Amino acid sequence: MHEELTESIKKILINNLFVELPPEQIGVDDGLQSVIGLDSVGFLELRVLCEDQFKVRISDEDFNTENFRTVNQIVSLITGLKTSSQGGAW
Repeated sequence: MHEELTESIKKILINNLFVELPPEQIGVDDGLQSVIGLDSVGFLELRVLCEDQFKVRISDEDFNTENFRTVNQIVSLITGLKTSSQGGAW
C-alpha cells in the first residue's frame, strides 16, 4: 500500500500541480519546496487533492512542514490518518 500511495502522490504532483519532472526523478525524500519547487499555493492544493483522493481529513495541525516536506512524509501522514479513521485497517 505504501508504494501505491507514493505513486499516487507523484501523479498528483505531476498531473495536478504541474511539476515538470518524470515520476522516477521525484525522490521520496526530496524536499517538495527546496527540490521540487512547490510554493505555498501548491502545498494548499496538494492538501485538498490528498484529502479528496485518499478520503482523509488533514487538520490544520497536521498540515505543517514536518508532514508535508517530502513525499515519504505525506505517505506516512495519510497512512496514519487512514489507520486511525478505520480502526487500524486499510
